[in-house]
Amino acid sequence: GKSPFMDMMLVPVYADDGADAGAVRISPRVVQNLGIRTAEVTLGKLERKVSVVGSVAFDERAVAVVQARTSGYIDRLFVRAPLDRVSRGQPLAEILAPDWVAAQQEYLSLKASPLASEALRAAARQRLTSLGMPDETVAQLDATGKPHARITLTAPISGVVGELAVREGMTVMPGAMLFRLNGLSTVWVNADVPETQAAWLKPGAAVTATVPAYPGESFKGKVAALLPEVNAATRTLKARIELANPQGHLTPGMFASVAADSGSPKEVLLVPSEAVIPTGKRSVVIVAGAGDDGKQQFSQVDVETGLDVDGMTEIRSGLVKGQKVVLSGQFLID
Repeated sequence: GKSPFMDMMLVPVYADDGADAGAVRISPRVVQNLGIRTAEVTLGKLERKVSVVGSVAFDERAVAVVQARTSGYIDRLFVRAPLDRVSRGQPLAEILAPDWVAAQQEYLSLKASPLASEALRAAARQRLTSLGMPDETVAQLDATGKPHARITLTAPISGVVGELAVREGMTVMPGAMLFRLNGLSTVWVNADVPETQAAWLKPGAAVTATVPAYPGESFKGKVAALLPEVNAATRTLKARIELANPQGHLTPGMFASVAADSGSPKEVLLVPSEAVIPTGKRSVVIVAGAGDDGKQQFSQVDVETGLDVDGMTEIRSGLVKGQKVVLSGQFLID
């Protein structure tokens, strides 16, 4: 007769219809009325791509410090503001070093004296180096025979002035930090990676980044490190991503989107994610097969699932390639 709960006729089920426990056979007409869809278990690869966001920061490994190697005075300053861009070899400051004058005159006198021994001349030359005089200045002294009381400090790398600690007229002492330069040939992106995807991201993995400031342009790089600290509020790890920045377009503070490839995936069994019924303790799929009497047979199978990416779920055990699983109407079958 008609079901008291649904507007449909009940179908009689006899004890000898099904031999398998936990299985049911349904006529093709009823299967069509229920709107049951099936899909085949396939063998394929899951592309485990990690997409994260972060902010651009200076590469702390590309830092150079310019110090005073002798006491003196800042006679002239060529770079006057923090974050000014500088090029390798560009003059930064000129230092007046009075201590150099006497040492150079002594060296020149010993060099010109026929009575001075070679060891004494070598000691006088060594004293110039000990006072912080560069080898280029000593060579210039030998060539010209004139003392040089000033030294010009140049930028050892190209980048920006991260810190400026001097002004014209200031007195400096040996070892004083005058400039801190940050290189921009490479930059870091500090990105938050979900804890569930941390295992997918390995140091050295290739990444591609984009920034809103330069639409259509991408920047290549790699994962430098996954920092060993989890944010308790967001359940994310901090990833340090190193990007090449040959044109200097990337500057600290920019917002960046990073896509990382987690490596070459292995072939696994795949089913559409809608076929999997999670019950809380286990995962179940309903397998469709043909019965001997022309009816379709459906049975439930416990499966072990793996990754779930882009609507496809990895099946680690419970199914084989070629089987058909039910995508819709599972609960009516149940």
